[in-house]
Amino acid sequence: MLQFPLLLVAQDTTKITIDPVIRAASMEPIPEATVTSDQDGFETMSDGEGQVHLEVTSGAYLVVEAAGYETRILPANAAMEEIVLYPYLDGDAVQVAFQTQSRDDLIGGVSAVNMRSVLDENYIISPLDGMGAYVGGFHGNMWGNDSYLTLVDGVPRDLGSVMPTEIAQMTFLKGINAIALYGSRGAKGVLLITTKRGVANVQTVDVRTNFGVHVPKSYPKYLGSGEYMTLFNEGRVNDGLSPLYSQEEIYNHASGINPYRYPNVNYFSDEYLQPAYARYDATMEISGGNKRARYYTNMGYWGEGSVLDFGQAAFNGSERFNIRGNVDISINEYLSANVDAAAIFYNGRGINADFWAGTTTLRPNRFTPLVPVDMLSPDDQVAMGYLQSSQHLIDGRFLLGGTQLDQNNPIAGSYAGGSNKFTSRQFQFNAGVNADLRNIIEGLSFNTFFGLDNSSSYNLSFTNDYAVYQPSWTNFNGRDEIASLTRFGQDASSRTQNIGDSWFRQTLSFSSQLNYEKAIDNKHHISTMLIASGFQVGESAIYHKVSNANIGLYAAYDYKSKYYLNFSGALVHSAMLAPENRQAFSPTASLGWRLSEEKFLTSSSVVDDLKLSVSGGILHTDLDIAEYYLYEGIYTDEGSWYEWRDGLNNTATDVRRGQNYDLSLPKREEISIELNGSLFNNTLTFNGSYFVSEMTGLFLQDNNIYPSYFETGWPISSWIPYVNYNNDLRTGFDFQLNLNQRIKDIDWNLGFSGIYYDTRATKRSENFEFDYQTRVGMPLDGIWGLQTDGFFTGVEDIANSNEQAFGEVRPGDIKYVDQNGDGIINAQDEVYLGRGGWSGAPLTMGIHLSARYKNFTFFALGTSRTGAFAMKNSTYFWAKADDKYSEEVRGRWTEATADAATYPRLTTLSGANNYRNSDFWLYSTNRFDLTRVQLSYSFPRTMFGGRFLEGLDVYANGANLLTISPNRDILEMNIGAAPQTRFYNVGLKAKF
Repeated sequence: MLQFPLLLVAQDTTKITIDPVIRAASMEPIPEATVTSDQDGFETMSDGEGQVHLEVTSGAYLVVEAAGYETRILPANAAMEEIVLYPYLDGDAVQVAFQTQSRDDLIGGVSAVNMRSVLDENYIISPLDGMGAYVGGFHGNMWGNDSYLTLVDGVPRDLGSVMPTEIAQMTFLKGINAIALYGSRGAKGVLLITTKRGVANVQTVDVRTNFGVHVPKSYPKYLGSGEYMTLFNEGRVNDGLSPLYSQEEIYNHASGINPYRYPNVNYFSDEYLQPAYARYDATMEISGGNKRARYYTNMGYWGEGSVLDFGQAAFNGSERFNIRGNVDISINEYLSANVDAAAIFYNGRGINADFWAGTTTLRPNRFTPLVPVDMLSPDDQVAMGYLQSSQHLIDGRFLLGGTQLDQNNPIAGSYAGGSNKFTSRQFQFNAGVNADLRNIIEGLSFNTFFGLDNSSSYNLSFTNDYAVYQPSWTNFNGRDEIASLTRFGQDASSRTQNIGDSWFRQTLSFSSQLNYEKAIDNKHHISTMLIASGFQVGESAIYHKVSNANIGLYAAYDYKSKYYLNFSGALVHSAMLAPENRQAFSPTASLGWRLSEEKFLTSSSVVDDLKLSVSGGILHTDLDIAEYYLYEGIYTDEGSWYEWRDGLNNTATDVRRGQNYDLSLPKREEISIELNGSLFNNTLTFNGSYFVSEMTGLFLQDNNIYPSYFETGWPISSWIPYVNYNNDLRTGFDFQLNLNQRIKDIDWNLGFSGIYYDTRATKRSENFEFDYQTRVGMPLDGIWGLQTDGFFTGVEDIANSNEQAFGEVRPGDIKYVDQNGDGIINAQDEVYLGRGGWSGAPLTMGIHLSARYKNFTFFALGTSRTGAFAMKNSTYFWAKADDKYSEEVRGRWTEATADAATYPRLTTLSGANNYRNSDFWLYSTNRFDLTRVQLSYSFPRTMFGGRFLEGLDVYANGANLLTISPNRDILEMNIGAAPQTRFYNVGLKAKF
């Protein structure tokens, strides 16, 4: 259902004769397009060349419609030579909940992006790439919530199941009134992805192909063997222990005289990794049809390699093939249907070893990954026997290295552990029927829809056992020689293909709606919908299916597109609560006022359009309920008792949770204000929202409001039930501005968007002794830890300082502030340190710029995230015991570096005092990213003469090119995972 503004202008009765041509945005004529004028009481159709002959009253509104195109309403004038129609969701129509609306009439926190226009200047490989720069209020989540519902053509589906080239439009429903009709599961925002559809016109074929390379940004920087061994010795001395490595050993490992006897392994060297790896893709789109039937087909393939470049890991990679077909059928004047189907095939090849995890733990001096066979002593018959029987002689020169503790190391596993193939298959199906019931009541219609999604995956693997060898070295006649080998494990392969990790998910979705639209005197517009909808998701190994069922009511009224009233409500049902509390009604409403239609602005030379709206309501949701049946008490027979007389162990019934059948659905209570407008003849367009949103009645098993005897120690027993208690508040604003201007021969488009949001825990069950530790009034994503006061400078400083509850401290350990003055440093001294930005950085902004000069287009996109912090708490930063050392430890505290130290003293013990959350390890995640740059060239259409090839574009782009941040090294570094990459790509797009 599509709503259009009903603007009134002064009309005269002068008749005019015009012969406009109706064209598509691609400039192709549209035959059989219908033009209707209610004022003149006629309807006519365009001919095979798209031309239509009209004798109409000047200024009379014409309704222009064609199958698969957006309907346009425009006044007739004598200069009208052509009418351009846009394919479905390419122009001003926006898909919202269960209907489409004109972009000019949107209220209630809705943003939409037409993907075709994005891809024309910014080729992306994932639907949400850089969307924060197009959509205010989106920063990976919507308005600071921690999740959102993704619907692809109305069905809950993974975002990865659709490629950007398949998408017509993405709509971000942020406000409470916009999401209400989706019931409980949509209460934290909804992302609507609508795929492309065919139009009534000649068949078109669009082909796009790309080739690019991923170049790793950076790798973790670990110390080499000599430096590691030296500093490890230092750590032992700090702990009062004797050094482990001799100076001779350290020298031999550092000098590289024999890297097999004295390993100095760099797991990020070109011995294991390649400098870049490729990605390539190809897509073909076919669309066309006529008034009776339209079709759209998309076939796409992409493949990608891996940075690993040794053993079986050199063959790692993934590939994906998809095919989609969307068909629309006009059965007769009153009945139409659509049938859609898509299939996605994904394969990924890997190894039975975790190389990246191994890089974080394998110390450079520990063992040689490869043992050279040419250095084996020919007199060692045992070693010669190993050599003859080995099934894994690498390059004919090496046996696999290891130790008793490193029998299954990732290097040997990459060479000999076998490989696996991950296979995923997904099938999507949609079917819908639309009935025009105007013969019953003018303006009445009915729609019904069914969606099915089947996904499955499994892993096929060949798993091999393998032997590793630890050499024992000697020096004979000045030459290093392996005197003997110790073997651990056996080479064995079952040659059996194993099937594991099988997984299945099925999603069923259904909706039916009765729609009514009525326009009265071209002034009053009434629109209503009664909707029954729901979906159910069943997943393997999960007992209870995820369900969403609700009845929705939508009613809207506008007067001359000037005053708006919109009501959306849903009666939701959730099986997560007791039967008597499973239903709840969620009412929401929006009011809108187009100020630009008031007398004080109608004559403005600055303001083209200005609309103010306010929305509010209450949504009941089960999204924050962790499990089913939390209202039920739990009774088990796991308790046990020992009797005094005979010592027998008798079982007993224990209570693990009390029951509470009065649990009700948590609620999202929200009010928002929105301002939309355009200025200077649409040179500047903008929209912005301010929102106050609170989640109330969140579940909590609260041991503070119940007596202590409701819970016992051993045997464990608890009568404490879940209750509705916690409240969370989110406030903030978002904005979006676009500037369009032609300066000389260049068309400029500059866009800004962003969101700032704040969170607060407004209600918590707490029992903190000190006010500075209360969570009420503090951010939901708060990071808590100790406040530091430098390092202990010596024994006297330790003696004169507070008692340390985290263990013995020595000079060079971190000193903490005693917040409560009790003379003891413990967990009660932890304070709020900063926001973690777990649902998006507090302030997220984006900018995109395009400049068109003749056939060239330059495009750039950047994003910034500020206000959040993170903790350096991985083993890369917290080096203790026998952990691997990174370059971070170079700034360690010693007596000589006490004034300049950036790292505590080294220790080979637990380091319990130093390695805990504190502001010492806190760092800012503020960053600006140059996310994308693209240069495109479109060959003139006249070059091809309208023959087989109708258009050709070439482009080059780069992604993730630059990060500006005070902590860029940390933000660009992945620890224990494949590296972040910059991506360079060239592409070609052709139209046939």
